[in-house]
Amino acid sequence: MPDTLPDDLPDRADVVVVGAGLMGAATAWQLAARGVDAVVVEQDEPASVHGSSHGSARIVRRAYAQDDYVALTGDAFELWSELERQSGRALVRLTGGIDHGPARDPAGIRQALDRAGLATELLVAAAAEERWPGMRFAGPVLYQAQAGTVDAEQAVHAYLDVARGAGVRLVTGTEVLGIDPGRADTDDTVVRTSAGDVSCRRVVVAAGAWCADLLGGAVGLPPLRVTEHRVFHFPRLDESLVWPVTIHLDDLDVYHLPGGRDGGLGDARKVAEHVGRPSDARHRDSAVDVAARERIVRYVERWLPGLVPEPFAEATCLYTTTPSEDFVVDRVGGVVVVSACSGHGAKLSPVVGRLAAELATTAATPHPRFALAGHTARPTTECGL
Repeated sequence: MPDTLPDDLPDRADVVVVGAGLMGAATAWQLAARGVDAVVVEQDEPASVHGSSHGSARIVRRAYAQDDYVALTGDAFELWSELERQSGRALVRLTGGIDHGPARDPAGIRQALDRAGLATELLVAAAAEERWPGMRFAGPVLYQAQAGTVDAEQAVHAYLDVARGAGVRLVTGTEVLGIDPGRADTDDTVVRTSAGDVSCRRVVVAAGAWCADLLGGAVGLPPLRVTEHRVFHFPRLDESLVWPVTIHLDDLDVYHLPGGRDGGLGDARKVAEHVGRPSDARHRDSAVDVAARERIVRYVERWLPGLVPEPFAEATCLYTTTPSEDFVVDRVGGVVVVSACSGHGAKLSPVVGRLAAELATTAATPHPRFALAGHTARPTTECGL
């Protein structure tokens, strides 16, 4: 379907969703399933390269050390299957997943997966290197079969295709300038945009790195950190080998996975650090990060000798995170805030969309992990991602 132009912005909708990245699109999908009169407002285009949901490969996995996250990933896999069925798009590619490195605690993650009844294997380094030629390991290596990649950009379009087929409207090229919450639960919330104002019962703000600026003093948010991350694609020496998606926490905090469409015909490996440099949604530094590139090249030379140690492509992505790296999915009056989902949120986007839609349409309470109140007392990086 063609995008709706700013001139077609309605004066009123039951729910307005701000942002057409993974979380906003997933919320629209869930609102559509509930028959809600909803409109999605996006300042650019869905899965824009200026945000956090573009590109062809994000990790999906079950491997968390926290029981509630393990349960949520199970829900997410079921919802991914439902989205694939409804949209007719193949989105998830299973490769299996690896967690290793002394700071990653493979044994601790295994205990959580055992409690959930999920099959795992804990291998010594030599056995893992024999099983996956071209990779190097030091210490125990955890393998879990229910892991792989999801095509983030195609997922956004799948969510929106299904939502729009059910009547949800998408308005692109329209900037949200501010949000005026009602003074009581019965009052309308007003979303002020570059194309005019929209009144609504609830607004879901899923604006990524723009979230804090939009909400201003309307919602008491935890500290939100915006960082820019460099990802690199390295050609594979043996294209017949398929390695699992991998999270490795040692001297560097690194993840790597099959690159999908972004990896070209050879499905080059996407390799990146989980740690980025401070950035800003509106004033990003487009200069090549030579230091980051050199760190990743050295990492590939040491740990991934099955790759050509020279990246052929480089891209950037914005992260928005809380100190604990848990998301924020909560409601304050007429505003549902969906934020800080970067770093590990793509896999859980269908679940986050469901939670946001429930908050926008019912009197549901937020998931304890993502409630605003929980962030005030939670330790830094408590979820250990």
